[in-house]
Amino acid sequence: MKSDIEICRDTTLTPIETIAQQAGLLAEDLTPQGTLKAKVKPAVLKRLADRQEGKLIVVTAITPTPLGEGKTVTTIGLAQGLAKINRSVIACIRQPSMGPVFGVKGGAAGGGYSQVAPMEKLNLHLTGDIHAVTAAHNLAAAALDARLYHEQRHGYEAFSEKTGLKALRIDINRIVWKRVMDHNDRALRMITVGKNEPGKDINGIEREDGFEISAASELMAILALSHDLADMRQRIGRVVLAYDLDGNPVTAEDLQVAGAMAVTMCEAIEPTLMQTLEGVPTLIHAGPFANIAHGNSSIIADRIALKLADFTVTEGGFGSDMGFEKACNIKAQQAGRGPDCAVVVATLRGLKANSGLYDLRPGQALPDAIFEPDSKALDAGFANLKWHINNAARYGVPVVVAINRFPQDTEQELTTLKRMIEGEQFATPVEVAISEAFGKGGEGAVELADAVVRACQQPANFKPLYNLSQTLEEKLMTVAEVGYGGRGVELSELAKQQLAQFKAQGHDNLAVCMAKTPLSISHDPAQKGAPRDFIVPIRELKLCAGAGFVYALCGNVMTMPGLPEKPAYLALDLDEDGNIIGLS
Repeated sequence: MKSDIEICRDTTLTPIETIAQQAGLLAEDLTPQGTLKAKVKPAVLKRLADRQEGKLIVVTAITPTPLGEGKTVTTIGLAQGLAKINRSVIACIRQPSMGPVFGVKGGAAGGGYSQVAPMEKLNLHLTGDIHAVTAAHNLAAAALDARLYHEQRHGYEAFSEKTGLKALRIDINRIVWKRVMDHNDRALRMITVGKNEPGKDINGIEREDGFEISAASELMAILALSHDLADMRQRIGRVVLAYDLDGNPVTAEDLQVAGAMAVTMCEAIEPTLMQTLEGVPTLIHAGPFANIAHGNSSIIADRIALKLADFTVTEGGFGSDMGFEKACNIKAQQAGRGPDCAVVVATLRGLKANSGLYDLRPGQALPDAIFEPDSKALDAGFANLKWHINNAARYGVPVVVAINRFPQDTEQELTTLKRMIEGEQFATPVEVAISEAFGKGGEGAVELADAVVRACQQPANFKPLYNLSQTLEEKLMTVAEVGYGGRGVELSELAKQQLAQFKAQGHDNLAVCMAKTPLSISHDPAQKGAPRDFIVPIRELKLCAGAGFVYALCGNVMTMPGLPEKPAYLALDLDEDGNIIGLS
């Protein structure tokens, strides 16, 4: 079979204006970005205000291997499958971060015959939205250090007299706004800034700092959760950058940098329209990871798609304990609408990985043995799939299981898995379909598309796990106990202090965003299958007042990933004609 990039290059694509017209968009709704992509103006929602919304399908998965189980392939394949059975459909996915593109997972455009095209444009920069987030975030960091420097250099009263600005009296030990970049770079997790030559201070005030990846920036979450440009501007103003010497928050509005940050991101508020290999319209917007952020595409993209099409297919990152949980408890509560159907992606290799019988580690290739028939591992790993099905059903939506077929999978094991699912009793009726979207495109996802249409004909009684009126402690406990099946949470002394502070400042009404490993339902990547009776350790809490949640760092999760021993960038290069090679 051809490589992903070869398949994409050999496909004749449709001009983006035609794709837009087929989707119901007008020329004035677009800002063209060449012949194969265009920005969509959120103002289109005013024109579409009276249209009825279609159905929202969220694609989630079992607990994945380090290489993923094909959620994006299934998302794109399902959209193409729905188009094959003459249903109007738009896919909504996140913009890939160059951290994973160059790191472990490679690109995020889907793969095989179910990918967004042109895949190299999507995977490498696209229209620069992530760079806009990075620039706006680092502008705030630079403004903060500059203000710290000038206030301390002049003294607070002299600074105010000289500038006419109120002295913010920033506590150098309580600056919470790190810098970001869109690469995996573990060496930048802890750094010292403001270092000077002996006897000089022109480089600023020396202090300890660090970097996070751009996908973890609160601005990325704000981009994904904003309803419009005005909402984004207000949210940016509420971002807490530091605390003053009296313990009061210093916001981007206090620093008077919020307006410039919004200006830097004003074009990023527009989703990017592209197409699948079969010409299905696809909106690309925002890029929050699901392990360290809320892991979903934007509310704006969903709202546009729901008004234009009968079916909107989107995805939540990693397993249902991650992106789907956050789609339901964070995104849905801010958007005012939940999903109509959940698709749980499962693979034979993924279930075997969750048996605990294989030693799998990020950055290392999967062992060949995991692709061989192994009934013992399949039986042991099946508990993980059952957990994720019941978890998706817990939110009151119909569930469809998509068995994503890999070339090495045997008919016998696929049939066995399908029968195992059909033989179980779940809290809700569950349909199951084998998806061959990778190798056959939309034609290989027709069975799945039919199952999703039937599921969407059932009533969805969506309900999040918690209400925003509950306390932060109650929300944290609910996610750990109901969302993960654990026994509760254990807060570090630092987290307890932060929780008390957030409550005192009136932030009890925010959602909670758990940052944890994607490789287990628990906080511990070594706990495979469907672990129970575990306590989730929370080492630190971070206030994201603009995004509307409190960020809980669980276990050893890092907000700046590192590169593995053999990163994906080793395969990337240009051929003699200047074409990109090695991207997948």
